[in-house]
Amino acid sequence: MNLPTVEIRPYAAIRFASYGAAFIILAFSVFFLWSIASQANSVFSFSFWLELPENAGRSGGIYPVLVSTFLIVSVCALISLPFGLATAAFLVVFTRADTRLSRCLRICLDALAATPSIVFGLFGAAFFGELLGLGFSILSGGLTLACMILPLLIRMTEKALREVPQEFSLQAEALGFSQVNLFIKVLVPLAAPALTATFILGIARALAETAALLFTSGYVLRTPESLLDSGRTLSIHIFDLAMNVPGGDAAAFSSALALLLILFIISLGATLFERRWSSSLELR
Repeated sequence: MNLPTVEIRPYAAIRFASYGAAFIILAFSVFFLWSIASQANSVFSFSFWLELPENAGRSGGIYPVLVSTFLIVSVCALISLPFGLATAAFLVVFTRADTRLSRCLRICLDALAATPSIVFGLFGAAFFGELLGLGFSILSGGLTLACMILPLLIRMTEKALREVPQEFSLQAEALGFSQVNLFIKVLVPLAAPALTATFILGIARALAETAALLFTSGYVLRTPESLLDSGRTLSIHIFDLAMNVPGGDAAAFSSALALLLILFIISLGATLFERRWSSSLELR
């Protein structure tokens, strides 16, 4: 007796698996946001963002936490972004990929990128806090975060610059462009969308960091008056409310939702910028 044969279409199976995986990720994202939002309170209140915390953070707002977070991330960005772009330019434009120096630099960057953040926290406390005398401060935390995200930032920036088609570089060299003009006028504009995504990922990692800041910026719950004052970021505020403050779970979930909203706004802004920049390049 001949059994009917069933034709297996591998492309259909791969397509089904892809749609299934996308649906699972989407469902998990919705469930994740719902689980945080359902436990939060007052996060959509205007006063929550502008008032001072009360009762050890159980009530009130998160204004000092937002100020500390903004200052620490700003210090991190002002240090890491120029150094990251300059180092990536050195690896892509001003040196060959097969030199001993470039290979050694890439190995060091890969090793540092895999280093746990708490190790950077110990380094920041020893170097910036004790050796340089910055102590627990906004400046110490921002510099530590800059050191932490620099390896990843450099490697991703290097990859973004190398993805620019070689023909543009060859045309620029034929027109007599110097290496500096090639980098500024050709590579950076063409790689701007990828560079924007790279910088946003680096800043988002710094914004969500906790372990490295526990040893450097501290967790004082007050508005910093200078870069040498201690201050807690949103991530540390969430950790402190959830672990050290009895009855602070609702405030911790509210702060977590606030952090997610900030990350979402940053990501949305980067996406809009990338689309507008890509459209402008196509029009040219």
